Amino acid sequence: MATTWDADEAKLSRSSGGRIVRAGSRLVKPAGSTGPRARRRLGPGPAIPFGLQIGPALLVLTWVVGSALGWIDPRILSAPWTVAEAFVRLIEQGRLQDNFVTSATRALLGLSIGLLIGTVLAVIAGLSRIGEALIDGPVQIKRSIPTLALIPLLILWFGIGESMKVTTIALAVIVPIYIHTHNALRSIDSRYLELAETLRMSQKDFILQVVLPGALPGFLLGLRFAVTLCWVSLVVVEQINATSGLGYMIDLARNYGQTEVILVGLVVYVLLGLVSDGLVRLLERRALSWRRTLAN
Repeated sequence: MATTWDADEAKLSRSSGGRIVRAGSRLVKPAGSTGPRARRRLGPGPAIPFGLQIGPALLVLTWVVGSALGWIDPRILSAPWTVAEAFVRLIEQGRLQDNFVTSATRALLGLSIGLLIGTVLAVIAGLSRIGEALIDGPVQIKRSIPTLALIPLLILWFGIGESMKVTTIALAVIVPIYIHTHNALRSIDSRYLELAETLRMSQKDFILQVVLPGALPGFLLGLRFAVTLCWVSLVVVEQINATSGLGYMIDLARNYGQTEVILVGLVVYVLLGLVSDGLVRLLERRALSWRRTLAN
């Protein structure tokens, strides 16, 4: 039976597949058609509880099984229980605590100096063309030269004392902080600058309320790289005529063939790296909780 339509609904259009019919401003589902297909999620999915610990746990499990079954030669890699015994022995002797405090002091001092210098240089170069012309070139030159390659020159300048070690760590930290913070500053949307000019914000308020929050994601990314380079540089400088520190303990154990003591030092370095990176991740989640990204 024919159906009479109003004048406003007289124009009907059909999609190329013949599935959807538009009547006026209404969408009419043809008879026999199925419901809408469920949306497919393309992201990585929900976070796995303790997901970051699964990889290290599997690595340790492989080490335990390989040592228990005799697949790993103890002369090449000591068994986990041998390393645990050495760990307890070093704590009882007080050697591990003393060397740990020395290494942590050097690392934190070098990291703090590098963070301060790198951030200041990035802000100056990011907000001033003159500052960029004076600063960016030397930093890029430093980036192309590995920090560890500068150690012979730093020894000539500062000797083999604490100044050389702290300076080496600071130089390694400056580059990632500067690169990522400077890039974040230059990536801030220009509309925020126009809004700040419209509101007649002072230079101080502009830096505190617009520049620094906008550069925070890049700074935190650079901080993760900086923390890693901090521990890498520490390992190297503590094996150069050092008399204390975890690196010195490892180098001394190498001379006596004490593989388990070397592994104790490496395990402490691994724990320091994982804990420091975890703290930066936690800081990033708290400081950038307003962002909606693929990770969350």
